[in-house]
Amino acid sequence: MAQRHAVQPALFGFGEAGQAFAQGWGGGGSAHDLRAGDPALIEAARQWTTVLHAAPGPALAGARAVFCLVTADQALVAARTAAPHLAEGTLWLDGNSCAPDTKRRAEAVIAAAGGRYVDLAIMAPVHPRLHRTPALLAGPHAEAALRELAGLGMDWQVAGALVGDASTIKMLRSVMVKGFEALTAECLLAARRAGVEDAVLASLQASDPGWNWPARSAYNLERAMVHGTRRAAEMREVAATLRDLGLPDRMAVATALWQDQIAALALPGGPDDLADRADRILDALP
Repeated sequence: MAQRHAVQPALFGFGEAGQAFAQGWGGGGSAHDLRAGDPALIEAARQWTTVLHAAPGPALAGARAVFCLVTADQALVAARTAAPHLAEGTLWLDGNSCAPDTKRRAEAVIAAAGGRYVDLAIMAPVHPRLHRTPALLAGPHAEAALRELAGLGMDWQVAGALVGDASTIKMLRSVMVKGFEALTAECLLAARRAGVEDAVLASLQASDPGWNWPARSAYNLERAMVHGTRRAAEMREVAATLRDLGLPDRMAVATALWQDQIAALALPGGPDDLADRADRILDALP
């Protein structure tokens, strides 16, 4: 039976994160997504008893809290689209992987509409922990969100009183996490093509036995294959963060290129096997 909460949030974006949160909350509520006619989204909404809307107005009507879970390059567009439909005092939790400056611009849009903006940084993949995925909150309304949405059972910590305090941590962490995925592609695809991947993996395993290198490498390739477009958009925001700090963005830019290139192949993750994934990517590369 679906669980109900004192505050039933609306979802602006019903992709992987939105569906995971709806599942974790036990369903209910409403969601807006531009792909509302997609059969997969319709089925997910049915499964989690979420009312899916193609237009933002009906989805946000009466909502006291809205989770914005689109892609990094659409976060500011989403804020501008939603602003006219927000009730006074609505919490807008921007969970997109954006540069602090992007989040501050979105905050200005939401604040001008009478909403309360919260910088939300989701700090791990949403599966398997769903709504319990660790996340950071920041901004002048972070403590209010923590208090008013306690019934949702989220795993939140307040990172700071300024918008950008949470997203900065997320962005700089992604230099390493998404960069590692790009390095995996560059290293292991070349090793597979050269026929030396077993030797390369054995050397990596000997140097750092704390990792299961074949399993982690297979996982890293799957992340780029299935989620690369979203991750590339995030890495462009990471690059903007680095530039705003007066530092080079070389690794972030290169990571975005790898993520984009692999995602553009439109390959499913497939079996959890490094050789299979590497071969399919190599066969599809131009």
